[in-house]
Amino acid sequence: MPERMGKYWLMIATLGFVWGGTFPLIKLALTGITPFWLAAGRIGFAALLLGVIWGWRGFRLFRGQSSWPAVLIIGTFSTALPFMLINWGQQHVSAGFTGLSMAAIPLMVLPLAHVFIPGERMVLRRVIGFVVGFVGVAILIGGKAFESSSSELELLGRLACLSAAGCYAMSSILTRRLPPVDPLGLAALLLLIGTVIILPTAWAIEGPPLMPDGQTLALIAVLGLIPTAAANLLRVIVVREAGPTFMTLTNYQVPVWAVVLGAIFLGETLPAALLLAMALILTGLCISQWGALTRLFSRAQGR
Repeated sequence: MPERMGKYWLMIATLGFVWGGTFPLIKLALTGITPFWLAAGRIGFAALLLGVIWGWRGFRLFRGQSSWPAVLIIGTFSTALPFMLINWGQQHVSAGFTGLSMAAIPLMVLPLAHVFIPGERMVLRRVIGFVVGFVGVAILIGGKAFESSSSELELLGRLACLSAAGCYAMSSILTRRLPPVDPLGLAALLLLIGTVIILPTAWAIEGPPLMPDGQTLALIAVLGLIPTAAANLLRVIVVREAGPTFMTLTNYQVPVWAVVLGAIFLGETLPAALLLAMALILTGLCISQWGALTRLFSRAQGR
């Protein structure tokens, strides 16, 4: 068990870094393509890639009992719907509020997992850990989270961002509750469902796509390959095997990496409160997962 937990800790650390590094790439890609078509390109490329591998493996999915309605709901709530809600909402809210909304996912998952997932109890230690981590993210983002965009639709924009966070929370719970399933097949199918939904939506909202330049196409390929295809496969594995509550630890890491990598590659300013925020986030992670950490390190010292 400690060896497996070590593997899952490595997975969520990788996901935090990869998804945090996605924001600078998206910022660069948006100079050559519209937001919805960028989302459609990412999801479509990832679906094609994983779909080919899934087909090569014989399209294996359920290992016994099937649950197709749940898969359709998860595909909608884990890719297409939150992408569209965030893209629309960001037109009317500050970027800081969007980041804070995504950091709230662990706080949404906690009560849902307590009710629907056996063994995922909402104990006081976990609650304290997640709240401490959330405070760290709030400090990192600072007052930008609460700045008004002066948009007439700001309230609806904020509701859209929070709804996207709710979509991610709900899809994690449903993914965990699925019967035995092939992780690669599930990741591929969820992206295919998202593609079917988002392609006509992008066409309806932004019109037919224009041919991007070579750099933008390369960025779409990278975004589709790493933070969409590979990362979604890792996400499915972690949620299925380690649980949705453990998976949410990624959400506190993403803002830190987004800020650090944005400063390194885009010349953005590092906030003065970065070190304090990182300390609170790490403290929150340690508190919420203290049992898993002590088992992991005690086993390592015993070798």
